[in-house]
Amino acid sequence: MAESNFVDYVKIYCRSGKGGRGSVHMRREKYMPNGGPDGGDGGRGGHVILRGNRNYWTLLHLKYERHVFAENGENGSRNKSFGKDGADKVIEVPCGTVVYNAETGEYVCDITEHGQEVILLKGGRGGLGNWHFRTATRQAPRFAQPGEPMQEMTVILELKLLADVGLVGFPNAGKSTLLSVVSAARPKIANYPFTTLEPNLGIVPYHEGKSFVMADIPGIIEGASEGKGLGLRFLRHIERNSLLLFMVPGDTEDIKKEYEILLGELTNFNPELLDKQRVLAITKSDMLDDELIQLLIPSLPQDVPYVFISSVTGMGIQELKNILWAELNKESNRLDDIHAETIVHRPKNMQVLQQELHDLGEDEEFDYEYEDEDADDDIDYEYEEEDWDDTSGR
Repeated sequence: MAESNFVDYVKIYCRSGKGGRGSVHMRREKYMPNGGPDGGDGGRGGHVILRGNRNYWTLLHLKYERHVFAENGENGSRNKSFGKDGADKVIEVPCGTVVYNAETGEYVCDITEHGQEVILLKGGRGGLGNWHFRTATRQAPRFAQPGEPMQEMTVILELKLLADVGLVGFPNAGKSTLLSVVSAARPKIANYPFTTLEPNLGIVPYHEGKSFVMADIPGIIEGASEGKGLGLRFLRHIERNSLLLFMVPGDTEDIKKEYEILLGELTNFNPELLDKQRVLAITKSDMLDDELIQLLIPSLPQDVPYVFISSVTGMGIQELKNILWAELNKESNRLDDIHAETIVHRPKNMQVLQQELHDLGEDEEFDYEYEDEDADDDIDYEYEEEDWDDTSGR
């Protein structure tokens, strides 16, 4: 993974801008000694904003930008001059990014559409200048409001790929080979386990210009929920998939048992994955003759559609695409905008979260020391000493 440009998990520290202070100022001009208060308002601090961008497919651009700060608002000044608002800090993220609070594990927000914007941290409001507080009995107020403080939070950004079909199977089940055959994707293919170390996406063409997106994730093994192999880390990428395609080689001793093992690992990761539509593909079927295929059919799981395929010879590939298209377009299986909003992101278990951060090298603590110019006095205003001279006799 060190040489990969695919980054789907980053931890960053975000801080919004604080509001500018209101000004305490008295209007003092020639021939106008009793001009009254004219201190302006402070500017708003900048927001930290997340924005979906379909041109990004990874979080690589944030891997080395761990500190995200918005600008502070400027202080107000004389002549009712308002302070300038602090510039917002916009974080561009790929569609499918989920945000969690790194300290509590709570779900924060979800970015699923191009151009969607979510204010992650609001900037502090600017304080009111002293001209707001003038009254008939208090014509020379010598106080104003301080700006609101900044907000800060350490967040975890998780990318969950948006795809229609997710491939699930043990290493060397033929997932990458299938993706390379049915789409233009060119994942790494080799005759050894864990060839795929990062998810791959491919667009599968269908009849009359139609298509659907297929996602290939690294293989999982029995005990993956306990950290064996590559663990269950990459299963987050199939949480958004509408349909799961289980792939089991035809030379497996017990196809049904292997299918149930895969199903069990999914249950350990997220029980809600069991609610998704499932299809079973028996791969490498070019090694089976028709008689053996007929003998295997009674032992297959009967609660899911199945098809015998061979990515090398093309056996059953078109039939598989037909089944996938039919399942994707069932009324009970469509992930339209309404259903997409009902996807529930559960809070993270803190013990599991700490282990994840440690495994990915993201467990460093962000400890910042910065000067707070208002530390000694929350209302430390800038003004000219002569402005405090009350020569009006009031």
